Amino acid sequence: MKLVVGLGNPGDDYLNTRHNTGFYMLDLYLESKELTNYKSKFNGLYIIASINGEKVIFLKPQSFMNLSGEVVKRFMDFYKISVDNVFIVHDDLDIPLGSFKLKSSGSSAGHNGLKNIESHLKTQAYKRLKIGISHVDRAETIDYVLGKFSKDEQEILEKLSIIVGNLLDDFFRMDFSTLMNKYNRKIG
Repeated sequence: MKLVVGLGNPGDDYLNTRHNTGFYMLDLYLESKELTNYKSKFNGLYIIASINGEKVIFLKPQSFMNLSGEVVKRFMDFYKISVDNVFIVHDDLDIPLGSFKLKSSGSSAGHNGLKNIESHLKTQAYKRLKIGISHVDRAETIDYVLGKFSKDEQEILEKLSIIVGNLLDDFFRMDFSTLMNKYNRKIG
């Protein structure tokens, strides 16, 4: 069983904000598979589906970004999912908008959602997909990540979601190092 987690903040106030990129990408992927009936458990919205004969839980923690690890850990414990089968989709300030990077482990790089996940999982060795949201030096980080995407930025993300959808399909078919070799490219 795999656990695919999109990170974000719950509620209408945070819709289309940069920090909700994980939610957004997960929603677009699931819509493309006609999987839209989220259920609620352990302070998370989730969908269980069978993909390539394997059970997969798609999760959007509803505890706010900084407490995402609590929800992830509860799902892992309840469904007996090992950290090797956890895949986190999240925003990243250090990657340009329209770009992404797969990583098999590493530090949180200051991302509070990842910090909380690392705290609860007691490891940095979990798979992740970092979706670029860029960073504007003149903006305060909190205001920037909680700011909404412009129409042009939204269009860039929608185009990127097609690649992310293909990437997620491949995630269920191939080992992670092959997936990284296929999709990671120099970020400009």
